Amino acid sequence: MNDDAQKLARTARQLLDTDAALGGSYLPAERNPLPSPAPATPEKAGPAPPATSPRSPDAEEKAAALDRIYTQEARDCEKCGLSRGRNKVVFGEGNSDADLVFVGEGPGQEEDRTGHPFVGRAGDLLTKMIGAMGLRREDVYICNVVKCRPPGNRAPTPDEAAACWSYLVRQLEIIRPRVIVTLGNPATRALLNTREGITRLRGRWQQLGMIGEGLAGTAVMPTFHPAFLLRQYTQDNRGKVWSDLQQVMAELGLATPKRGEG
Repeated sequence: MNDDAQKLARTARQLLDTDAALGGSYLPAERNPLPSPAPATPEKAGPAPPATSPRSPDAEEKAAALDRIYTQEARDCEKCGLSRGRNKVVFGEGNSDADLVFVGEGPGQEEDRTGHPFVGRAGDLLTKMIGAMGLRREDVYICNVVKCRPPGNRAPTPDEAAACWSYLVRQLEIIRPRVIVTLGNPATRALLNTREGITRLRGRWQQLGMIGEGLAGTAVMPTFHPAFLLRQYTQDNRGKVWSDLQQVMAELGLATPKRGEG
């Protein structure tokens, strides 16, 4: 077998391994003429450290700061009507010093019951997506725009999102991720302050505006919400999501997991 054939065989094996990790038939990422990610800001110039490695010595301080917001404010929050129907506030969880943050729209039934984000069927799929990137849930941070479950799992209203906005901004200010993946329309529109839909924005690098200290210019990759992917589990949609995640992996310097990894 010549060198070209060996390279093709290795690539095919990697795609099959990723397909198995995600639980479906994902398409290879197409050559996509999208804008290149924004150049690194001066303080983050130079070779990027692995996403799973601590980026600063104050990770414990960040975790403590997040916990203070939860215990002193969010846990007993009554800023909007969602508080009246909740069982538990779903604040967020994961690595307080993560390079990568996933932001969804709001908790569902299982999240409301347990207090943990993305633990239902959509959460299972998100966990597979994270694993296919060569990461674990513990390596990233996961949260939502609103911290209480909207009735019937509907999208949060603008007023509800506004009531929780300071919590989300402060979470991001503390973590200072290199990349944010927004999952679905509500999260994408809230963080990017846009009316554009996810179908037009997904797969295209965006940047945060001046929403909080140190956050302007943070790279944002919008993609479909796992719940939508479960409803529309087509080869085309799965391929689009995997293409989006591959762009995030490239930005973070992550390699496609080899056989037996992830």
